[in-house]
Amino acid sequence: MSQPTTPIYKISVLTGVSIVVANMVGTGVFTSLGFQVMDIQSGFALLMLWIVGGIIALCGALSYGELAAALPRSGGEYHYLSKIYHPSLGFLSGWVSATVGFAAPTAAAALALEQYAGSVWPGLPPKLLAVSVVLLLTLVHGISSRAGSRLQVVVTALKVVVLVGFIGLGLLVATPQPLAFVPQSPADWHQLLSPAFAVSLIFVSYAYSGWNAAVYVAGEIDQPQRNLPRILLLGTALVLLLYVALNFVFLYSTPISALKGQVEVGFVAATTLFGPAGGRLMGGLIAVLLVSTISSMVFAGPRIVQVMGEDLPALRFLAKRSAAGVPVRALLFQLVLTLVFVIESSFAQVVVYAGFILNLFTFLTVLGLFVLRVRQPELARPYRAWGYPFTPLLFLLLNGWTLWFIARDKPTETLYGLATLLAGLLVYGLSRLRRS
Repeated sequence: MSQPTTPIYKISVLTGVSIVVANMVGTGVFTSLGFQVMDIQSGFALLMLWIVGGIIALCGALSYGELAAALPRSGGEYHYLSKIYHPSLGFLSGWVSATVGFAAPTAAAALALEQYAGSVWPGLPPKLLAVSVVLLLTLVHGISSRAGSRLQVVVTALKVVVLVGFIGLGLLVATPQPLAFVPQSPADWHQLLSPAFAVSLIFVSYAYSGWNAAVYVAGEIDQPQRNLPRILLLGTALVLLLYVALNFVFLYSTPISALKGQVEVGFVAATTLFGPAGGRLMGGLIAVLLVSTISSMVFAGPRIVQVMGEDLPALRFLAKRSAAGVPVRALLFQLVLTLVFVIESSFAQVVVYAGFILNLFTFLTVLGLFVLRVRQPELARPYRAWGYPFTPLLFLLLNGWTLWFIARDKPTETLYGLATLLAGLLVYGLSRLRRS
């Protein structure tokens, strides 16, 4: 592939917001509630999960906005952690993003799409639809960034319209369930401090993951120092409102017993609200909407690998762009990893494996906001995090609390995550040896 001979297409605020919304609104919100109600039956606590998760994401977006404006380059945590701490930590973050952060959630979204589609068309061959969608979207984004951006805006707008319509119709026709959404006793408040609540936050944080998606393509955003903070905040705030409203409708309309352990939560709730035909229609629509989620991850993920290739000689071959400015080799690298996850894993395995390690690096990145202010107080900061130091501290407190409970209650998944880091350290060490 040759280096680009034409200017790289610049991403607008609208496209940036659509990337954030599409990354966030997808697999998690349509699947997480079925796992949460297995340990929590309080309507108040269940809804608070999504409010607390949204607050964490907003505080993170405020913090990332400052970092993105001060250090405007594609690569996300890889770029920030390399500059703030050490290139080895940045490499580990990029390694996790490349192997887990995008490939695994892309596979999870494709598997969820297949399960929703299977509820409408039961005869679908296993894995065929998931693999086909990933291949098709990789082809679209590999041809042109402009075509990929336009596709992203269209499918994301469709997603928001369908969700708002579902929320509105659901509230009109629902038969209210005997579930209280305001605290009825001290026990409801106590659930907010329970291990079950903390572990359930991992599913919620997975649903909110993607609030930082635009930072991975910062180098391709028009006026990133001005527009990137806006993109992060607008996208995250919109998703918070959608999530709380959507989960309220799920809980308000559908018995908890029907939701327990279900992956296709949207299909179950739609069947309760509109009957079998309406459920199948909604299941099909959600399957189509998950295309937007897969598309946004296929778009953003390879940019991390491409930036790592620019910095590390051992990975230089992944930095090549096509004549249209697309990092095609990095795109193909992510495609291979995604297909491995799709073929070899189940949805639940992918989510649990990815959750702990991704939260760890967002924790270190927001902590880096304090480190950067101390080490480089003179650095130009076109945008400063609103509410500093309280908003980043709140993020660290809530995120750290979740990490602690996951490490304590899910040691196997934690060890798998740490093993991924060890593998990344080995790759980094080998790349350094090759350079020397």
